[in-house]
Parts: sequence; C-alpha cells; structure tokens
Amino acid sequence: MIDKIRTADRRRVGFLTSIGERWQALPKWQKAIGVVALLVFVYSLPYLGKLPGGLMVPGLNDLRTDSIEGGNNWAGVLFVCAIYVLVAIGLNVVVGLAGLLDLGYIGFFAIGAYSVALFGSVNSPVVKWIQQEFDLPPTWAVTWGICLLIAIVLTMISGVLLGWPTLRLRGDYLAIVTLGFGEIIRIVARNATGVTNGPVGISAIPGPEGAPSADNKVFGLIDAKPWYWLAITFVLLMVIVVRRLEHSRVGRAWLAVREDEDAAAVMGVYPFKFKLWAFAMGAALGGLAGFLFGSRNAFIDPTQFNANLSILFVAMVVVGGSGNMLGVSLGAVLLAYLPERFRDFADYRWLVFGLAMVLVMILRPQGLIPSRRRARELKDRAAEAEEAPAHV
Repeated sequence: MIDKIRTADRRRVGFLTSIGERWQALPKWQKAIGVVALLVFVYSLPYLGKLPGGLMVPGLNDLRTDSIEGGNNWAGVLFVCAIYVLVAIGLNVVVGLAGLLDLGYIGFFAIGAYSVALFGSVNSPVVKWIQQEFDLPPTWAVTWGICLLIAIVLTMISGVLLGWPTLRLRGDYLAIVTLGFGEIIRIVARNATGVTNGPVGISAIPGPEGAPSADNKVFGLIDAKPWYWLAITFVLLMVIVVRRLEHSRVGRAWLAVREDEDAAAVMGVYPFKFKLWAFAMGAALGGLAGFLFGSRNAFIDPTQFNANLSILFVAMVVVGGSGNMLGVSLGAVLLAYLPERFRDFADYRWLVFGLAMVLVMILRPQGLIPSRRRARELKDRAAEAEEAPAHV
C-alpha cells in the first residue's frame, strides 16, 4: 500500500516538475499574462461559487466554508488563510532558509497584535496613561498606520533581543529556548494587567478607518472581503521582498549557514550575524501578521496566543515544503482551510492532524512542494542510508 502511495507521489512530482519546466520555457509576455490571471483569481476568491448578483455556481459553491451548516464566513476564512500564509513566509525565512528551528513564533505574532492594541485602542491602559500625562482628549490614540510601523519595529527588536543570547545554540536547544519565549510572551500578556488588561483583553482595536464603528464604510466587522484584499496585498508585497532577499547576498549566506555553519564561517560568512538578520526579518513578518489579525478581530486576549498555534505554524512549513515559498503557502492554506471546511469532524481535528503529519513525514519528508535544493539533500541522504550496510 505504501509503495503504491509513493509511486503515485512520484508521478505527481514528475507532473509538477514538467509544469515548472514548461513555465520557465515560456516567453516573458506569456508569463506576465499568467501572473495577471493568477492575481485576478486570488483577488476574486471571495466570490468563488457565489457571484455578486447572488448567482450560485454548482460545484464551486461546495468549496465555500459557509455552504455547510454552521460554517464560518467564507471571506473571513480567506482572511485567516492569508494571515497564515504571511506567517508561513516569515517562518520559512527562519526555518527554511536559515535552518533555525523556531517553536516560539507565536511570540512575535502576539507582539504584533498587542502593538496595535496597546497604542491604537482607546481602551488600552497605555493609551489612557498617555492621555493623562499629556492632557489629550479621551478619543485620542495612535493612528493605524503609525501602529503598523510600531509593530514591525517592536517585533524586529524582539527578534534581535531573543536571538542575541540564544543563536549560539543549535538544534533542539534552540527550539526549547524559542518555545519558552513564546510562552513568556503569553504569560506576561496575561499577568501584566496594568499594561495589557490581563485576561480581560483589549477591545476597540482600530483598523485603517479607525476604531470599530457603524460609520466605517470599508473595513467594518461584518464584511471581511476588504480585510482579505488588504491581507493578500501585504502577502504579495512580502513575497517580493523575501524573494529579493533570498536571491541576494544575504539569502545565499542563509543557505550557506543552513548547509554547514562551520564551513560557512571558514569561507568568510559570519554565521551569527546572518542568523540574527534572519530572526529579525522573520519576526517582522510574524509581527505584521499579528498586527492584521488584531486589527481585524478588534479584540485580543492572551488565550489567542497559545503554544498549539505556534506548533501549527511550524507544521505549515514542514508540510508545505521547507525552503519553498509556494510550498509553505500551500501548507498554510491547507491547514487553515480544511478544518473550517470539514467542521463535522471538529472533534477529531487533532487526531486527523497528527495522522496526516505522520504520513507526510513517512511518505513525503521534504514536504508537498519542496525546494529543489532540499529535495536533492533528502535524496542524497536516502541514497547514503541505502549504501551504508554495504560498507559494514
């Protein structure tokens, strides 16, 4: 049975490889048309199977999460998918490119969410303190755009502060330290009642149009389509930024450190410097995702940032294909969409998730769409493992 599954998987890989080769052989103008068509498809996903006039498209409508009883809003699920893709791209910089196992990525996600809550909400203790100290009106708060910059800066600083003393560790030791960091952020958010309101949480978190209000014409609490379009725009911008970094001197240094840190140091690459840069870049993307999450929900509390979510973030990268942005994006979409679409099996979600992870590790350890370099690495290791008994 397993051999048949592996055979089918090899055929799938061969099919995807042939598609990739044909895509690379296309002239630039045809590639441009393909990219535009893909962008139109991505931005029109909220209308999948259900056109603006109320016309249903059989088959496609069944893919929507709101087509089942008790299903969540389709545009809202798409927004969560976009947020998870942004998280996966950021974590892929740390895990896939630099080779650092980060199990506390939820900490950066939480810092991003609390940045907009603490500085943008009129219900925040921080905003109330600023109002009292500087004699500002009760409606004053930091604008949404400034909160975005604050979130990115704070998460990058947090990434540097975490990485500076810990990046000299490797492997499991680094994973344990980062897991502890994620839990520390959650515990501080729960216990620092004078700053974060503790378990009560913070409400009235603003969006691009300001605090939640019935007067908001675009970014309201009911219609999630504008939020999805905003999130997917940030995703596309970050894809361009990370792609440019990956093919720059910094990206090549990350790959060198991931392959062999000692060899990279001998060749003139300072591992600690580039690992710290990877941590800061990944933290900024995680903070951006948390910032959008907090703005959309308009309310956050410490229970939303638990360790299970951090493990789920790592699973997105592992399942999708570490080192490949397309792969990790696919992993993020699958792990965000499938539980919402098949809510009838919600009681068995973690059981199915665990079985799926075991199967992926056995049948497809490099992920669904791995990077070519990563696929070659695992293929060489498998060949070495098969040849090892012959030398005994």
